Amino acid sequence: MTVHFNYNSRLGISVPELDVEWEYLSPETQAHILEKWEEIRGDIPDRIKELEVKINYLQEQLNEEDEFYQSCKINSQIAELASIINDLWIWYRTGEHVEVKVHS
Repeated sequence: MTVHFNYNSRLGISVPELDVEWEYLSPETQAHILEKWEEIRGDIPDRIKELEVKINYLQEQLNEEDEFYQSCKINSQIAELASIINDLWIWYRTGEHVEVKVHS
């Protein structure tokens, strides 16, 4: 097959990796990929909610932190989680408007 869904530990989801350009895939293969992607894509909002809970917890810690070095460390953790959320939203929108016409 010309696509693999590989688990991305940073994002917490599997993402597609194509060996060839989308346009060169058969309509049947495109449909298969989109079907699999929709299953994965459906889990992204829940993954984002998990990360938002972690951010909220870290923000509470930050509000109580008096040590500058520790505050910087917590800010860095929050920024990384926010970056992951941003990337997940990009992946969520990927394929949103793609349609495949399978010829019978």
